[in-house]
Amino acid sequence: MTVDVLAHDEETAEAPAVAPDEATVTESASPSSESEEGSPEPAAEEAPKPKRGRPKGATASTAKKTRTVELILTVTGTADGEWQAELKNGSKWVAKGLEIPAAAVSRAAKELHADLSGPIDEVINQAREAQAAKVAALEAELEKAKQALAELDA
Repeated sequence: MTVDVLAHDEETAEAPAVAPDEATVTESASPSSESEEGSPEPAAEEAPKPKRGRPKGATASTAKKTRTVELILTVTGTADGEWQAELKNGSKWVAKGLEIPAAAVSRAAKELHADLSGPIDEVINQAREAQAAKVAALEAELEKAKQALAELDA
């Protein structure tokens, strides 16, 4: 008679009928089993090693197993309104430093989520205002240059 059977017989004498696998698992999991039996045998001999994989009779999962793909899209913008995109598939770069228009970034952000489009539109509007101020300053400088040229011709 093995130790497993002896543990099983003690378990069934004290408790209602339990499957042999459950009695072995319960008995091997209780730390006081060695002190009750008084046997100096190592714990490895008391219970067999659990088998790999699912236990027999276990119900199969009905969840659909889906394969996930990790794509990382990084969109970077500057204060001047220049935008670039980079795409990484796992650890491999698919595209780096692609210049994209600010309008395309704004449209894409609106399509993705409202929480994304708000902050991105703020950055784009700040860049638009900065560029408009730059254009106004250059137009004023151009007018001065035209007046200076006209005075020289006269």
